[in-house]
Order: sequence, then structure tokens, then C-alpha cells
Amino acid sequence: MNIRILLLAAIGLLTSAFFWRWWQASRASGASRPWPTPVQLGIGFGVAFFDTLGIGSLATTTTLFKALRMVPDERLPATMIVGLTTSVVVQALIFITVVQIDSTVLALMIAAALVGGWVGAGVVSRLPRRPVQLGMGIALLVAALFMGVSQLGMMPVGGSALTLTGAPLLLALGVNFVLGALVMLGIGNYGPTFVLLSVLGMDPRAAFPIMMGSGAFAALMGCLAFIKRQQHVQQPALGLTLGSIPGVLVAALVVKSLPLDILRWLVVLVVVYAAIAMMRSARPAPLSIGSER
Repeated sequence: MNIRILLLAAIGLLTSAFFWRWWQASRASGASRPWPTPVQLGIGFGVAFFDTLGIGSLATTTTLFKALRMVPDERLPATMIVGLTTSVVVQALIFITVVQIDSTVLALMIAAALVGGWVGAGVVSRLPRRPVQLGMGIALLVAALFMGVSQLGMMPVGGSALTLTGAPLLLALGVNFVLGALVMLGIGNYGPTFVLLSVLGMDPRAAFPIMMGSGAFAALMGCLAFIKRQQHVQQPALGLTLGSIPGVLVAALVVKSLPLDILRWLVVLVVVYAAIAMMRSARPAPLSIGSER
């Protein structure tokens, strides 16, 4: 059977398992399940819309949630991953179907990211508040760096290859495993994956099914771990999910292009601010005089 068909079927099965586990966990919790607010739905629409146009969603979502104090810092990674995974799956289905690339390399890269996502989710879901804050602060700075480098036109231009073999393939698999794990901390894999594959001589267009497919599989595996441990916050996660689907469809089917340069620079500045705020929150609280011995 065609490898692409198997990948698409696997995405479908994992997505079904994700929704089933989410619904079951929501029922089992016994807590009230309030409908998402218009603001949460709007955030889901906006970040998915701009993600589809190339700005990214994890850093912008972290920034908005942090600014609005919508989710506790230690529960931000799980809430974002659970909420945004559906939109990433839609993008992955489109690019895996449309863009030509060596199917074996695509499957191996996705498998590496999938295992990385599972390992990363298990680690992140057990971390206390301050390491999560510090990790997400660093993640935001990395995201801002890649956004800025892209805006300055300094990204590698790539080659024309549609496959990898030997040492370059092993290097790409190792890096994609790490990127799959880091997705669980809110570090988007698109920028680093694009740079890696371009440096290795691949056609830049071939990077898209790898980026989207890796992100989708890593996020789906992470979701299963996060939901099992109830690490996400239900209401904003549901808002991201319901808002993001029309955001992707509008961006992909209705809006062909926008003058995004100024907006992207604004996003870079806002993300840097959020990174500093997150890392400041991670600082240990000063001891009061009365607590000193």
C-alpha cells in the first residue's frame, strides 16, 4: 500500500483516538464544562489563520494567553497542544496530499517526531511550574529568533533534492526527534525544520509535508499523554480547537496573500516581550525578612 495513504490513515486514527480520549476524560472529570468565550474562540481563529499564512501559532498563543492570564503558566504547553492540534492536522493532510517528496523519508521523519513528542509530553507533564516557565521563555526567544531571521531574508535557500540518504538522513532524523519533543514546550518545529532541510540541500517545498506531518503526529501523541494526566485547561483548549478550524480554512481557501511584513515584525517584538515576562515569572520569589533564620 502507498506510504502516503498509510500516513493519512494513521493521522485519521490518531485524531479519532485523540478526540475519543478528550471526550472520555472530560466526562470522567465530572467538572462543569463551560462553553468557550468569544475571546478564546477569536484567539483560536486568529492564531490558526496566521499560522496557515506562515507566522506560526505556538508563540503567538503563548503570548496572548500569558498577557490575558487565561491559563496558569505550568498548564500552558498542554492547553496549547491540545487546543491547536486539530488545525495542525488539517494542514498536515493538505501538504502530505499535495506536495511531492520521497515517501520513505517523509515516514521516517514523522516517526522520529512522533517518538520525540511522546517522550517530550511525558517529561513536560511532570515538570513543576518554574521549569515550565523558564522553558517556555526560552522557547519564545527561539521562536522570535527564527521569525526575525526569516524576515531579514537570512534563511537558507535550500537545493532541489526530494530525498535524503546516509549521514544527512540520520542527522535529520535525530534533529526531528528532538524537535518533536520540544514541541511539547511550545517551540514550533516549522522554522528549525525548514533551516535543517534547506542546509541539507532539500527543495524548500519538500520541507512543508515534513514540517506539518511531524508537527501533527508529535502533537497528537503529546495530546494523549497530556489528556491522560489532565494537564490542559478545558475551556480555552476547546476555544482554540473550535476557533482554529475556520481560521485554517479561511486562510487556505479565501485569503491568498496579505501584506504581512509589518505584522510579522510586530509579532516578533510581542513574542520577545512575552519571553521576558515568562522568564521573570520563573525567578524565585525573594524571601521576606520574617522568613529568614
